[in-house]
Amino acid sequence: MLGCKLTRGELSLSMNFQPQHDVSGIIGLSGKASGTVVVSLDRDVATAVTGHMLGERPLTINADVSDAVGEIVNMIAGRAKSNLQELEMALSLPTVITGKNHVIQFGSSTQTICIPYSCEWGELSLEVGLVEQSEKLAESKAVLAAR
Repeated sequence: MLGCKLTRGELSLSMNFQPQHDVSGIIGLSGKASGTVVVSLDRDVATAVTGHMLGERPLTINADVSDAVGEIVNMIAGRAKSNLQELEMALSLPTVITGKNHVIQFGSSTQTICIPYSCEWGELSLEVGLVEQSEKLAESKAVLAAR
């Protein structure tokens, strides 16, 4: 859609809650599994995406950049949802966080899959953390029993 070729890096599992990039689009998933999808972009990638979508590249991170990143994460999560129909998932509205060293909580026991990418505009990554509801229910019962 953006006319930019992505090169995928090596997949990794992570418990790290600090994205590597300055702008993160976040969307929650719920249903028979719940979790979070995060698209994290370098500042240059975020402004280039916005410029491609709106016809003019902003010089700074602004409301247009947040809207464009929100739309991108919404499209990616929507595609993931369609590939996971058996989990009957619903999507939350996207949220965009900007700034260096921001933190995103996936849940204390959620391991995420991180897929790094590079393109002509810079670096970005996709992180997904999902937990089946039966696992979350068992975890909650264990916490309550420990009290």
